[in-house]
Amino acid sequence: MSTRLPAVTVVGSINLDIIATTDRLPTAGETIGGGVLQQQPGGKGANQAVAAARLVGSARMIGAVGDDAQGRLMLESLAAAGVDTSDVSVLDGDATGTALIVVDRDGENQIVVCPGANAGFSLEGVEFSAEETVLCQLEVGLPVVLEAARRSSGFFVLNAAPAIDLPGELLERCDLVIVNETEYELIPALAEAKLVSVTYGKDGSAMFEHGRRVAEAPASAATVANTIGAGDAFCAALVLALRAGLSYARALAVANAVGADAVSDPSSQPALAPLEEYISRVAGVGVNPR
Repeated sequence: MSTRLPAVTVVGSINLDIIATTDRLPTAGETIGGGVLQQQPGGKGANQAVAAARLVGSARMIGAVGDDAQGRLMLESLAAAGVDTSDVSVLDGDATGTALIVVDRDGENQIVVCPGANAGFSLEGVEFSAEETVLCQLEVGLPVVLEAARRSSGFFVLNAAPAIDLPGELLERCDLVIVNETEYELIPALAEAKLVSVTYGKDGSAMFEHGRRVAEAPASAATVANTIGAGDAFCAALVLALRAGLSYARALAVANAVGADAVSDPSSQPALAPLEEYISRVAGVGVNPR
């Protein structure tokens, strides 16, 4: 058995995405016909682990699925992407998490998440090495995220989505918090965080230290097919780029390029090029240095 550390260890959600694609999103109480239905692997945690594995060849997933056909499909999909699933729990009596998603022709979406097994797992028996990079989100129980923060001593990253009030202990432990502009506004405490990355869609992304903007990078051009997994791909790429030693601005540019490829792919777990290719691709892009 290899003792080589995974590039990223992700503690987070694993879902089956059930996606209906329509011309436009329904309003309250409205029924829209003519949709196209598909099912595919998803969940913010699994999406980030798969993105990391596709970018650099390795990732470790810590989470849970139900003891059902959907759970077996999720495990097979993660393993096929190169993700180590040895610490994914299979919970008897719980259904695998499910996300019900409606996507319009412009790639905008509405999502309802049914957590299932994501709400029922713990970190009992899971170990973290001192050098391990850990990435969490908030589609699993906050106690699990707090436990991961307490038990891991390496580089710790929180994708604070969905947005909730963050305990001071958790925020202080984060070496990096990643959010979109809406989440940044909904979590005022982030203005005091040591390092926060904020995405602005077509306006690119920026890095803040204790509320002070210290770097930014423009968005990469993209044809939007699906925005569901783009933020997750951005998270994985940003963490990997920073851990590779890139400056804040260059790491943001790389993550923007990965996110652009992700929105061009209809999958929640899009095909991606190796990280080195994105680093080369943004070499001439104008960015605001750190």
